[in-house]
Amino acid sequence: MRTHGWAGSVPVDDAEATARILAAARSAIDEHGVATTISDVARTLGVTRQTVYRYFPSAEALLRATALDAVGAFLERIALRISGIREPDAAVVEGIDVVLQELPDDRYVGLLFAADNVSLFAVEGVTSEAGQTFARSMVERMDVDWAARGYGPAEMDIIVEIVLRTLQSMMIDHSTARSGAQRRAFLDAWAGAAIRALPTGAAVPGDRI
Repeated sequence: MRTHGWAGSVPVDDAEATARILAAARSAIDEHGVATTISDVARTLGVTRQTVYRYFPSAEALLRATALDAVGAFLERIALRISGIREPDAAVVEGIDVVLQELPDDRYVGLLFAADNVSLFAVEGVTSEAGQTFARSMVERMDVDWAARGYGPAEMDIIVEIVLRTLQSMMIDHSTARSGAQRRAFLDAWAGAAIRALPTGAAVPGDRI
C-alpha cells in the first residue's frame, strides 16, 4: 500500500485508501458536479494528484467508481418503489420509469447517464461494464421469477441491453415532454413490447400498464 501524503493520516491498506478517495470524490462532486477533477479530489484529501492517480488512472475512472459505489443504495430505493410487480414487462417498464424519475436528483449514480462530455456511457459505450453492472443489478432486484417465466441467460442479456439503451436514450434526449402516464405508455409500447416478444413473455397473461 502506498503511503505518500494523506495529510498525515495514512490509510491502513489499499481498501481504506480507495474508500477515502471515493468519499472525497463524493464531496467534490457535491461542490463541482460533473466538472470534478482529480485535483479537486486531491485537495479534499490533502494529497497530491499522483496519489489519487495510483488508485484511479483518470477522472473518468474515478467518476465511474464513485457512481458504481453508490449504485447499490440507489437500486435498493428503486426496488422498494416497484416491489410486488411480478409481470416481466410491467416490472421492466415501471423500473425504467422510476429510474428516469430518480436519476436527475442523484448526484452520483446520475453520472452514469449524464448528457455531457464526461458521461461514463459516452466514454465507454452504452453496453460498457459499468452500464451492464447497473442494468443487471436493477433487473435482478425485481420481484419477477425470471427462470419460472422461461427467461434464460440469453433472454436476460437482451433485457439488460433493452434497459440500458432505453435509459441512455431517454436521459440524453429531453426534447419530448410527456406526462407520467404518457411516458409509461411509451415505455410499454417500446420496452414492454420487446419483453413480451421474448420466448415466454408473450404467452404469460398478466396485468398491463
